[in-house]
Amino acid sequence: MRRDPFQAIADPVRREIIELLSREPLTIMQVVDKFEMTRPGVVKHLKILRDCGIIDIKRKGREQVCSIQTKSLVPAFMWIEKFHMEWTHRVNSFERYIHELHHLNTAEQKHKPKIKPKSHGKRKPR
Repeated sequence: MRRDPFQAIADPVRREIIELLSREPLTIMQVVDKFEMTRPGVVKHLKILRDCGIIDIKRKGREQVCSIQTKSLVPAFMWIEKFHMEWTHRVNSFERYIHELHHLNTAEQKHKPKIKPKSHGKRKPR
């Protein structure tokens, strides 16, 4: 049964595995060595990534080499990018609003009459 790529990238360990494999193909043991978890735990994550079509595991001699299959991630990245653009627009709008408030506040401070504090106490001799 093929799994959903969103299920795969929902887990931080699997995202880290994707990041590792995006740099270079690694054997299962090389991936296991990067984490402080058991071999079966890492293999479970690798199986989910393979079932989603995000990685491919091929046998080379006695070793199994994991490599990334980036085209499986394209739909997820496109979906995420849509929200990235929307939130970037919202954050930029908010920054402009804060900038305008700052300028308004600065302008108010410049035009505000300066009031000297009243002295409380003895008068200075002349």
